[in-house]
Amino acid sequence: MIKNLLSSGKYISVLGGGATNYINNYTGAQGVGNIRFNTVNQTMEVYDGNSWIQLFMGNATVGLNHEAEALLDWAKQKRQEELDLEALAETNATIKDLMNTIKQKEEQIQIVRTLIKLEHGESTLANAYGAR
Repeated sequence: MIKNLLSSGKYISVLGGGATNYINNYTGAQGVGNIRFNTVNQTMEVYDGNSWIQLFMGNATVGLNHEAEALLDWAKQKRQEELDLEALAETNATIKDLMNTIKQKEEQIQIVRTLIKLEHGESTLANAYGAR
């Protein structure tokens, strides 16, 4: 029986869990409400005063939502592409040279981005305190 199953993040999907347990003829007789596990049927049962009634257990499914799965699939594909390129670069000098060029260009982009951020930050400070 599932009482609550909640998602804690935007990439988790929780489905199911609904179950109803209705016990009729509740008389309050001795033993009413006793619970047992039926090893033959592999079910939980409750005694209603007359007979043992099977509790209907809800099923729940927990997993990543479609967006998270797509992102992980994309990341896995990109990782494999990088591994394939690295393996190819070990045997092919042209690919190795091109990969080194890409690495240098990425480092240059990072330097320029940092300079732009610093320049933007300085101009914002100058505007806030008045240029002198």
